Parts: sequence; structure tokens; C-alpha cells
Amino acid sequence: MFKNTLKTVTLLAGLAGFFVFVGTLLGGVTGLVIGGVLGFGLVGSSYWFSDHLAVKAARASEVGPGELGWLQSDLAVLADRAGITTPRLFISPDDQPNAFATGRNERTAIVCITAGLLTALDRNEVRGVVAHEVAHVKHRDILIGSIAAAVATGISMLANLAMFATMFGGGSDDEESPNPLVLIAVALVAPMAAGVMQMALSRSREFEADRLGAELIGDPRPLASALTKLDRSAHRVTMDVTPARATAYIVNPLTGREAKFSNLFLTHPPTDARVQRLLAAHGEMAVAR
Repeated sequence: MFKNTLKTVTLLAGLAGFFVFVGTLLGGVTGLVIGGVLGFGLVGSSYWFSDHLAVKAARASEVGPGELGWLQSDLAVLADRAGITTPRLFISPDDQPNAFATGRNERTAIVCITAGLLTALDRNEVRGVVAHEVAHVKHRDILIGSIAAAVATGISMLANLAMFATMFGGGSDDEESPNPLVLIAVALVAPMAAGVMQMALSRSREFEADRLGAELIGDPRPLASALTKLDRSAHRVTMDVTPARATAYIVNPLTGREAKFSNLFLTHPPTDARVQRLLAAHGEMAVAR
């Protein structure tokens, strides 16, 4: 738990410092002030409103009492097994079967599934997916993932501003005008830095959530089957989600999108590798019995 807390603090501090640094490069003292305001503003919003922003971006609504009773019951049972407060359940209208968890902490945690998930999977597979998301809440991955998405969004915003400044402001004679070469470097390197950062944070977290999710339901096979179906569907059914937020989902929702720079944000481990680990775990469980 301390490790994840340290990662969170490092991300927040790094984000604020990065904005101040780039602001200085782009505009001297004026840029430093603007970068500081933007950086600390994004840090605050990332911490306090990350769950609201994620739910809004997914166009999701909360599942009310009496709705999807079987799923709410399964979620409560899995949360109890994990020793956490039951997260609120939301559903997104997206046709692509997928899911994510978000929130600042266990008390504000949200598990969000897509409408497509309920039509593509059977109940045991849905339980496997929900168990995976409960595992993220248990491990306190949800805040890190939300902040990482905000960091990537902010870095991408800086890259866009730098490119804009290169095209329209790079030729100014003002003493505080940024060097066009600096602007180009920021515009090119920043998105790559965002992608590498998310990749480093995401891959190990997904494997661990798969492992604990399988333990919570007592059988790795439903989650393995669900991951296979979700990966196939992601190749066929598109989803309107920004690359920076794609890492929050159980499988990358941009798998089927042919965008020039989207590969920079493909931070999930290969689905085949995840399935193989789960099936290997099933074999170990069978031997242990």
C-alpha cells in the first residue's frame, strides 16, 4: 500500500514540476507562472475529481436500487471477500464490452461496466471482470490510474500548445519568446513521455489485478475467457475514448483503432500473456487440490 501511495505522490509532484519546467522553457517568467498555475490546478483536479471526470467521459450513469440485482449482489460478495467497502456500480452505454474502476480511495470507488459487457459475456465471465476491477480497488490502483490519465492528458495538452506556439508564435522578437526548436522538441517528446509513463505504471498492475480477481472468484477460467472475448470485441467494435484514458479499462479499448500515434498509449500487457498466466494458475490450483 505504501508503494502505491509513494507512486501517487511522485506522480502529483512530477506533474506540477513538469508544467513549471516546460512553462519556463516556453516563456521565461511569464511561462513559469502560467505553467505553475496550470500544473497545480491539474494536480488538484486530478486528485479530487478524477472519478467524476472518468464517469463523465464514459457517459456512465449509476445503477440504481433494484436494477441489475444479480450484478450488484455479485459485486457486494466480491468486495466482502476482498475486505473492502462495496464500490458504486455504474454502466456506460458503449457497445464495446469493457470495464474500469476509478475513485480517490476505497470509500469513493466506482466500478463501471459497458452495456456491451452484459450482452457479450455470461454471468461467470462478468463476475470475473468485476473481480478484476475489485482487485484494482483493493490494491489502490484506481487513484494512480486516474492521475496517470490526467498526467498524460496534461502532457498531451502541453504538446499541442507547443505545436500551436511553433506555428503562430515562434517568430516573435519578444525577449521571452520561446526558441522554436524547444517548442518542437516539447511537442514531439511530451506525448512519448506520457506513453512510456503509463506503460510503466499499467502492465504490472493488470497482471496483479488478474491474479487477485481470479482468487476472489476461486477460478481463473471465467476471467481468462472474458479477456479473450473482450480482446476480440475490441478489434471489431470501436469506442470513443481518449488514448490517455484507455489505460483505465480492463482491455485496451483502442485496439482496433488505426491511429498513427495511438500505439504510444497501448499500455496493457498482451491479452494472450494474461490468459496464459490465468490458465497456469488454474493448473496450479488443480494440483494443490
